[in-house]
Amino acid sequence: MPVTRENLRATVEEVVQAQPITDIHTHLYAPPFGELLLWGVDELITYHYLIAETFRKADISYEAYWALSKTEQADLIWQTLFIENSPISESCRGVVTALNDLGLDLSNRDLNEYRQYFAHLTPEEHIDKVFSLANVKEVVMTNDPFDDLERSVWDNGTDFDERFKAALRIDPLLNAYVETGREKLSAGGYNVDEELSDTALAEIRRFLSDWIKKMSPKYMAVSLPPEFAFPEDSARGKILRECVLPVSREYNVPFAMMIGVTRAVNPQLRLAGDGLAKADMRSVENICRENPNNKFFVTVLSRENQHELCVIGRKFPNLMVFGCWWFMNNPSIIEEITRERIELLGLSVIPQHSDARILDQLVYKWKHSKAIITDVLADKYGDLLDSGWRLEREELVRDVAGLLGENFDRFIEG
Repeated sequence: MPVTRENLRATVEEVVQAQPITDIHTHLYAPPFGELLLWGVDELITYHYLIAETFRKADISYEAYWALSKTEQADLIWQTLFIENSPISESCRGVVTALNDLGLDLSNRDLNEYRQYFAHLTPEEHIDKVFSLANVKEVVMTNDPFDDLERSVWDNGTDFDERFKAALRIDPLLNAYVETGREKLSAGGYNVDEELSDTALAEIRRFLSDWIKKMSPKYMAVSLPPEFAFPEDSARGKILRECVLPVSREYNVPFAMMIGVTRAVNPQLRLAGDGLAKADMRSVENICRENPNNKFFVTVLSRENQHELCVIGRKFPNLMVFGCWWFMNNPSIIEEITRERIELLGLSVIPQHSDARILDQLVYKWKHSKAIITDVLADKYGDLLDSGWRLEREELVRDVAGLLGENFDRFIEG
């Protein structure tokens, strides 16, 4: 069916809304992980973005806030950001969107009524509803084998909801080998030393192989600081070069680098206290050039790095640019980045992931992002139509399927 100028916007919107999504990076967990799966209104309201916003408005000390129960924290945030101020930041708007789409009455602003709604749900029931509302068919978790609670779940078997896929997160191995990674590896039965001898490097490769076999991860991943360099004369550089990259090639498991986070800018905010800085993107060029048989997912946290990443993506087909990560996940910036990527890389990108920490965030993060993706695609297809190009609806379906899932699958399987 041909697409015309008259039906273009409606057709693009229909196609985007109908396409089931693969959310390639989240912090969500399947129900067997117990308390690691966060959901419900109190978790939604005490998301770390909202905690940081609250301290800009509420007259409360850090110590007093952290002494509150979860319910009391949610009450304070609700009163401060939603009642005493209009909830127009993206994080506040997200709460409003999620609660509204779940069918709750936002006009009464009754937090206890919203709590009662969630109190009558099981995690499994809520997962089904949220996935349906967001039209998400599967999510990729963030799985840390260095976490004792999570490791025990994997050790007991992995027979859980197939909509939850694994990703092997290795931050303690690369970013804190001497401080914590080595000790954790030793406790797990791996013969490692601080000097990273040949024996230790072989044991680290065995550790990665063991967990790839156990998890069947879609990729390995790490968050990296802005000062990350490749090559790098450090424990991180040696483990990356001698262990991670060879194992990644051997098992055809891509390596995802999320670059630019600065930890504990304000440690009194705890998880909410991390920040960002501009990274040296020559490291990405170097690692892609020197490892042409490896596959890399890359996203960056600084707005200033986005254009550089797109240009690097044009030069290296073993690099997949993905998502608007963390502080980039705001509508004005998502639109700018999505346009920039489409203009430089065409349809060979993964425009978004939710980075959701709370299950309910899937609802608003994808609703808000799909509206932006629709706008960008409608403009770009409009340019084609204005130039006399014939456009078929089936071609839109093909393109959108790639952007929202199939690009990910093809990159992993290729």
